[in-house]
Amino acid sequence: MNFLAHAVLAGDDPALIVGGVVGDWIKGPLPGLLPPDLARGVALHRAIDSHAETHPAFQHSRNRVAPDRRRYAGVLVDIFYDHLLARDWAELRPMPLDRYCAGVYRHIEARLTDLPELARPAMALMAGEDWLSSYADLAGIADVLQRMARRARQPNPLAGGEHAFTADAAGFAEDFAWWYADAQRFAAQWA
Repeated sequence: MNFLAHAVLAGDDPALIVGGVVGDWIKGPLPGLLPPDLARGVALHRAIDSHAETHPAFQHSRNRVAPDRRRYAGVLVDIFYDHLLARDWAELRPMPLDRYCAGVYRHIEARLTDLPELARPAMALMAGEDWLSSYADLAGIADVLQRMARRARQPNPLAGGEHAFTADAAGFAEDFAWWYADAQRFAAQWA
């Protein structure tokens, strides 16, 4: 999952939320250089990623992506699921999305010095550009995919990947609902 889902699935524990959001920037064995509470959040992040990759709903979503983008289907589905979570936020969560995201950014800022140097600029940029709330709009995920395409070391079909979503939005939404219900149970049991 991408950042928003990792934050939500981490529950109310600020360290799990921060570890969940920063998880993609942390490589190698845990705890590494992280404080133990943040390392636990990264461990949850990794467990959620493994759960997603093996879940039938996530597999269905990967198969909805056209063959020319299939190599990047996992990345695309991560983004699509965050889009669906943000888009349907009011139906899924009681707190307004903007208020929730502001809280996530505050948690990250409070622990910024505990994070690896490499992750700090991205976390600051995430808050400054409000990436989490931007997922609610299709234009927001188009922008994310465009940025990701530019950062990659090799040519890729991520730019324009939002069209894979619009080609079967109802199917992705159905898969997400199935996966999200199971992921909530999985994360709660893990914690």
